Amino acid sequence: MGKFIVKKTNTGIKFDLKASNGIVIGTSEVFTAKKTCLNSIESVKVNAPKAPLEDQTEENYEVLKNPKFVLYTDKKGETRFKLHARNGRNILACGEGYTTKAAALNGIESVKANADSEVSYKED
Repeated sequence: MGKFIVKKTNTGIKFDLKASNGIVIGTSEVFTAKKTCLNSIESVKVNAPKAPLEDQTEENYEVLKNPKFVLYTDKKGETRFKLHARNGRNILACGEGYTTKAAALNGIESVKANADSEVSYKED
């Protein structure tokens, strides 16, 4: 099982979702309040397992309702994903671009599989 790691940054607090092998599979934005960060983790736990995939790498893709995973190609040509909550807010994004679509899809499956992970706090 993976783990949500909550940590302070220079500008606030954020979390990473790590797989059981320790690799970061998703990261949050930086929040100003710990409570907002923890609420976002709860949203990932609720939404990730059931979120469908909106594949924006395909032509004429179907725009889905939130919550959803969004798969897209960035400016460097790498494949990335984001998880949007029911309200449309981006609650998790992959930490790095993937060189193949298949690898990004595996990243999404890993987020789904690890969404029920425990939360731990990294002390600086």
